[in-house]
Amino acid sequence: MGPNLFENYAEAVSMIIFAIGFTNLLLQKNLIKKIIGFNMMDTAMYLFLALKGYINNHVAPIVADGVEASTSTMVNPIPSGLVLTGIVVSVSVSALMLALTVRLYQRYHTLDLDEISKRLNKEGL
Repeated sequence: MGPNLFENYAEAVSMIIFAIGFTNLLLQKNLIKKIIGFNMMDTAMYLFLALKGYINNHVAPIVADGVEASTSTMVNPIPSGLVLTGIVVSVSVSALMLALTVRLYQRYHTLDLDEISKRLNKEGL
């Protein structure tokens, strides 16, 4: 491990959170736990994008009173916009996944994905 790992520890944390979420998504049978894993992956990506867009000692690109700061001292606003847009989309996707999970539970009275698959095969669907 080089010195870059200690300088970029937040990016490493983001990758670890993503890996935990991905592992959770693959290994869990419970649908709620799968949704939590998916949300962990989303959060890790937003953290990574926010970290990549942040620059120490730079200011937000806001023009106030007609005075513009030098563009070399401004932060790029695109990663922040991507993070905000992604958060809105992921909240919507999470709500849809939870609504579908509630409907599956109402029909099959379980959240175990293997059990739902068995019951679907018995129904011939």
